[in-house]
Amino acid sequence: MLDKKLYEYAVIRYVPKVEREEFINIGVILFSKQAKFLSVLFVGEHHRLCTFHPDCDTEQLRSYMQSFQWICEGNPKGGIMAKEDQPARFRWLSATRSTIFQVSKIHPGYGEDMQKELERLFDEYVL
Repeated sequence: MLDKKLYEYAVIRYVPKVEREEFINIGVILFSKQAKFLSVLFVGEHHRLCTFHPDCDTEQLRSYMQSFQWICEGNPKGGIMAKEDQPARFRWLSATRSTIFQVSKIHPGYGEDMQKELERLFDEYVL
């Protein structure tokens, strides 16, 4: 247990019609202050999303996903938020919003390898 570090994660959802509250999980974001880790994984196959919602704007969705990625990485292309420290970026990315791109409540966990934890959570909640 000594090598395990606390992390927080949230599931990212595509909500095509916010008023209906129907969604499909499309990604996971994971943050660990102890491990200095912040990363996100998204689905690659957008045909699944179009099956869920035939009017899916895949280009808009890709744009949202790319912005999330840039902010996680601290890439200047992510705008002013990408300049913040990791905890602030995670809190902003995981904030409640009422758009087609939403994030679940934050959940805690313990793990040794944050990348493996992210991949495990992605497999469990998205695939």
